[in-house]
Amino acid sequence: MASPDKKNASKYEIVFVGRSNVGKSTLIRSLTGKPVPIGRRPGVTRKPGNLALGDLVVTDMPGFGFMSGVKDRKQDIIKTKFVRYIEDHSKRIILAVLVLNVQSFAEIVDRWSGRGEIPVEVEMYQFLQELGLDVVVAVNKIDKIKDKNRDSVMDGVAERLDILPPWKQWPDKLIPISAKKGDVKALSGLIRSRIHELGRDDLLGYIRLGV
Repeated sequence: MASPDKKNASKYEIVFVGRSNVGKSTLIRSLTGKPVPIGRRPGVTRKPGNLALGDLVVTDMPGFGFMSGVKDRKQDIIKTKFVRYIEDHSKRIILAVLVLNVQSFAEIVDRWSGRGEIPVEVEMYQFLQELGLDVVVAVNKIDKIKDKNRDSVMDGVAERLDILPPWKQWPDKLIPISAKKGDVKALSGLIRSRIHELGRDDLLGYIRLGV
């Protein structure tokens, strides 16, 4: 739900965050119908990409994690700028969308956890929550998972993010999607409801209803 200070903002922002090549740019295009640069290899997007839609700004954040062809020092600079951007814009961010690749998420998290390290997706989710942002996890490529296995896979995603399963009790926190196929109706509905709560129905036309 939109907080009072967000309602008084002159601009509103929705940020899309996630590892490189999890489908952030494709998802934004599915939701808005607007083309955004899509990287052909991990780490192509190194600066926030802002899509201005009237008083609504949709931002494609640089992918965190592996960055192809980028030196470690440069990666650290990019990460610092990433964190600073989110912090500096937190007062106008009405929704943070953490995009995950359902096909690789569990394996990556378990591998990092097995080394005693905090997986970057988990760290990012916690960071966004600590800032007091409204965070939703868009679990992408769900079409690649067989119907009979989807609930157990989604429950696994929830557990790894320290969200109590079953996942279906959290419709505002966990949403399965297929950005490539345009299956984003539930996420679109959530975004539109947040815009409506701001009293800015004039901005609803910028977000597609989804299929």
